[in-house]
Parts: sequence; structure tokens; C-alpha cells
Amino acid sequence: MTVNASPTGSSRWKSAALLLALGSAVAGAALAGPGSGVGQASSHREAPLVAADPQVDNTDLYAFTSPDKSDTVTLTANWIPFQEPNGGPNFYPFAADAHYDINIDSQGTGKPDLTYRWTFRNEDLRGEKTFLYNNGVVNNLTDKTLLFRQHYCLQEIRAGKKPVTLVADGIATPSNVGKASMPNYGRLRNQATQKLRGGGQTVATQAADPFFLDLRVFDLLYGGNLSETGHNTLNGYNVNTLSIQVPKSKLAYKGNAKRNPVIGVWSTTERRTMQLSPGKQTPTGKYVQVSRLGNPLVNEVVVPAGLKDAFNALPPSEDHNQPKVVAKVLDPELPKLIQGIYGIPAPKTPRTDLQEIFLTGIAKAANGPLAVDLNSQLMNLDINKKWFVPAEELRLNMSTPVTAKPNRLGVLGGDFQGFPNGRRMGDDVIDISIQALEGATPGHLIQALAAGDGVNGPGKAFGTTFPYVALPYTGSVNQAG
Repeated sequence: MTVNASPTGSSRWKSAALLLALGSAVAGAALAGPGSGVGQASSHREAPLVAADPQVDNTDLYAFTSPDKSDTVTLTANWIPFQEPNGGPNFYPFAADAHYDINIDSQGTGKPDLTYRWTFRNEDLRGEKTFLYNNGVVNNLTDKTLLFRQHYCLQEIRAGKKPVTLVADGIATPSNVGKASMPNYGRLRNQATQKLRGGGQTVATQAADPFFLDLRVFDLLYGGNLSETGHNTLNGYNVNTLSIQVPKSKLAYKGNAKRNPVIGVWSTTERRTMQLSPGKQTPTGKYVQVSRLGNPLVNEVVVPAGLKDAFNALPPSEDHNQPKVVAKVLDPELPKLIQGIYGIPAPKTPRTDLQEIFLTGIAKAANGPLAVDLNSQLMNLDINKKWFVPAEELRLNMSTPVTAKPNRLGVLGGDFQGFPNGRRMGDDVIDISIQALEGATPGHLIQALAAGDGVNGPGKAFGTTFPYVALPYTGSVNQAG
């Protein structure tokens, strides 16, 4: 199944693609219901509780057909935002008491049919002898000069089956201390990249933050007069990345990516309760989900402050049961803010189109206002449609062909492989969102806002092969650019 809509199609599709494009900004509003017990949504320091616990803070999620291996999909999730490259001596390890998960829903139930789970343990050789992360040049992950390293186990967890261990004892690439300590970080990352049984590969590493935007959107939407744009707030910062590339058959329902090409993806973090005593903290009890991310910017931009922590504790399968969520999708806040500050009329409510875009995916079978086949699990031929529920997930149609020349505006730019049909690293989700909120259509932007946030790409270019993220920065953030 491939997308059968054209950017020059009906006005109905145009408005669909528009809003479609608005991707993250308006979507997640729909799901922010009062608490239920599991979850997280979106970006950098978006919710009060997770802002105080950066080791479990999901920053961004990407899902796309691998451009150089089109029979595979790459899933990439990032954690620990705003890493200053010179943030020693402890730098930025993953939490050793957490589950880092990427979840795949191939049936549209809002529940994971498949989860890839990373768990970490520390090998700390510093003891009482030194404060140093390394005491010499590190050319290899196993060098004795590297005094702190993290090992991980990667499991494939399928509903109703025993977990399968894909990597029993992998080594994560360490934080990049600097050019003197780690003169060839790319070599270390290559050593850390593990081949998987049955095809595919994975890596746990530090990377330059691939997200790009001007975060001054929070200052009355770029200063109240669009004067505060053009500065990539994340330039110079690093993140921790978990990335996995697998054959499409691994992700598709019943292993058949031709009959069942659409998947929904979200990342989560689970953590145990921490018992504190002088100079010590001990994890106790069961794992509890504390973070969830599907579409970008949902928790940051759409969900009201009082619902953010609850949204981080909500599983996608419960999204449709949250009336406050649905209310925020039908009547989102951002268009009203833009109207109040810039005088651009907000689209009429209720926004029933947004329910389809963010909670069901776009498909004729959804019986919504956007009657085109794009990226809903309802397009999968073998699912039981009675089990389908609306749920906020980053949905990817794996059958959409790889775009030879990607358009950073994704669907809004006539590129149906782009956001919100999955998310590639180069998709400009901020500009897409601003335009879509205001009713732009493919090829017909709102000219008053056409410049967007003035940031059209990352500070460091993406790679052309797995894991695609750029190597981490080493200079101080205040020197970046």
C-alpha cells in the first residue's frame, strides 16, 4: 500500500496535509488526560517532574525507512537533553535503574506488539583513586585508560512471548571527553555498533542533538513580532541516542510489510522508586513508566502545564478515554495565541480533522474528514478493526518510497515520506507545525509566517549511513557557531 493522494488533489486533502503537517504542536493536546499511570510525551524539559530527572527525559523520536537500506526501518530515540559537551567529570551516563524502550503498535490497539528494551549497568574503575573519566587517550572501547563505561542488554519483547536477548553485553560509546582524550570518536562509535541476529544493527551512543529550532517560541511566539528567530537553540548541545535498524518484516503485523505496512511508534522510560540514605541511593520496587514520546512537541507546546505530568504517565491505549485530551485536540490553544498576537485568524473549531491526524492516523477507513490513505493501522489488511482505538503515536507507512530529494516540510512540501508520516531527522517540525496550524496547504504557505523560526537545519550535518546522527560536539556550547 502506498499513499494514493497527490499534493494537487482535492481541497479536503489539502487541508489534511496541512494539519497533518502541524505534526507535533497540536496533536498531543488530545491525549493529556488526568493521570492513569504510565507514559511521557515529547521534548526537552517539557514536564515539571521529568525536567528534574534528565536521565529519563525522552527528547525526540524518529522513525523512517532507512534511505540507504530501503528494506529496513531505523528507529532512533534520544534522552538527556541540553548536554554541555564539557560537563565532566561524570558526564552523561544512561540510568542503570531504568528501562529505555522503543515500542511498536502494528495493530492499532495502542498497546505494544513489540518493544525493544535497553537496560544498562556501570563499570566504574575510578574508586577512591581518581575523579577522572579517563586517565589517558582512549582509542578503543576496551582501553584501560577508559575508567567509566556502560554495558547494556538489548531485548526484543513481543506480546505473549518470552523476551529474546539480541545483545547480551554491548558497550555504549562513552561521552565524548574531547579531542585529546578521544581523538577518533567515530571509531569508538563504529566499535559500539552491534550487528543483530536476523538482520539489522544497533548502537547506544552520545550524539549532537539532531533537533533544530529556535526555542524563543515561548517568548510570546518569537517576541510578539517575529524578531526573535534564526538562532538554533540546540546548536552545540549533545544528547544520548539509542538507535536500531531492523528489517521491515520485524515490525509489521504478522511479519508481512506488504499487507500490513503501517506501524505506530513511541518511546518510554520506566524507573524504580529511589530510596535515599546518606551518600547512597537504592532502587526499590516495581518499574514505573515516567516518560513517553510519540509525536514531537506534544507535551511541550500543546498540553497545559497542569496536565503534563499526567500525560507522561498515560499509555497510548488509554488516550481515547481522556475527555480533556479530546477537548484540547478539538479546540487547541496555539491558533488562538497566534490570532491574539499576530492577528491571523484561527481555523474554526471543532477540529475533528486533528482527531484523525493525531489519534487514528489518516486513512479512508477511519471515516473521518480526511479521506485519504496515508498512515493509519486501519490500512493494514490483517488487523481486527474492532480492536482499533485512537492513540497518540508517531505513525509510519513503511511502504511509502524513499524520497530522492527530501523536502524539510514533509507532507506540507509535497513529500509524503516526511513528517507526520514518520519523522526523518531533517524534517522541520517547527515550521511544519506553524504553517499547518494556520491552514497552509502543499505549495501554498501562509506568507506572513513563511520564514518560520529561521532555523532550517541542524548545527551539524546528518550522516548518510546508520545511525545517521552526527558525532557529538566537543567545544563549549557558548562557542558553538
